[in-house]
Amino acid sequence: MSRPTPAPATGAKPKLKTSAMIASIAGEGQRTTAAPFGNALVELGKTREDIVGLTADLAKYTDLHIFAKAYPDRFYQMGMAEQLLMGAASGLAHEGFTPFVTTYAVFASRRAYDFVHQTIAEENRNVKIVCALPGLTSGYGPSHQAAEDLALFRAMPNLMVIDPCDAHEIEQAVPAIAAHNGPVYMRLLRGNVPLVLDEYDYKFEIGKAKLLRDGADVLVVSSGIMTMRALEVATMLERDKVDVAVLHVPTIKPLDTATILREAGRSGRLVVVAENHTVIGGLGEAVAGALLRAGVHPPFRQIGLPDEFLDAGALPTLHDRYGISANAMAASIKGWLG
Repeated sequence: MSRPTPAPATGAKPKLKTSAMIASIAGEGQRTTAAPFGNALVELGKTREDIVGLTADLAKYTDLHIFAKAYPDRFYQMGMAEQLLMGAASGLAHEGFTPFVTTYAVFASRRAYDFVHQTIAEENRNVKIVCALPGLTSGYGPSHQAAEDLALFRAMPNLMVIDPCDAHEIEQAVPAIAAHNGPVYMRLLRGNVPLVLDEYDYKFEIGKAKLLRDGADVLVVSSGIMTMRALEVATMLERDKVDVAVLHVPTIKPLDTATILREAGRSGRLVVVAENHTVIGGLGEAVAGALLRAGVHPPFRQIGLPDEFLDAGALPTLHDRYGISANAMAASIKGWLG
């Protein structure tokens, strides 16, 4: 006879299942929007017949399958061949189309880097590369964790780099990058994506950072999902009488240096850059370089992923371990403030 499963101890955390390795970034009870990228691209396709979609065997996992269903004659399934995917997109752009290319961020930034460099960026082709699983949004270990994608693509001439925060921003960014004439790399949140920025009367603009909330003690400069976390942290630290400002920087390149310098130059505030990316070569070092070149020297700290290959496991556990969960961020900031 099988033994009954013992009840968990009072206050113990529930045991996380394997599904937590690919869990949504949305917190419990948080508002979400389903497939904002796929639906926004379908809407754009109604008035832009030049829009085409390509993927490397990952339409379902980048929400491009929604576009494929709406416009089957404008969708190209290239199979598991990311280099071919980038080359074909470049050719379509040369013929006057506006290709939206989807894959995982690791495959675009590592496996197909030279093809993006030679066939898209160097030729300044009008290709939009939109990639799921950026940074630490997968628990499947280094093979699927694109911890260095921003550093790689920031270094590529001609390439715009976008790291949106939530569903609201993705919906606005899709038509904005389509209107931009030139190559773009944009990180993608897929599936049920949190909805946050609509509460802040936010409007996405290419190349513009936006102050979402002001505060006298700390300025958090953030991009992507870390802006969601920064807003959570600001609410948490209010209880400890710590006043946190949040500056959202969705465009990593070109960087809105003027806004960053203006906000970071206000005296008396600790400046913390928070990013879902290695601390090497991403937003943190871009901001630090801008501050140094301008002679602006606030107290400065980084919250980001370490310069190492990350573990596999449940995302909540990994985000705590590597310091990018809201609780870990709050603890770090309180420690730095003393």
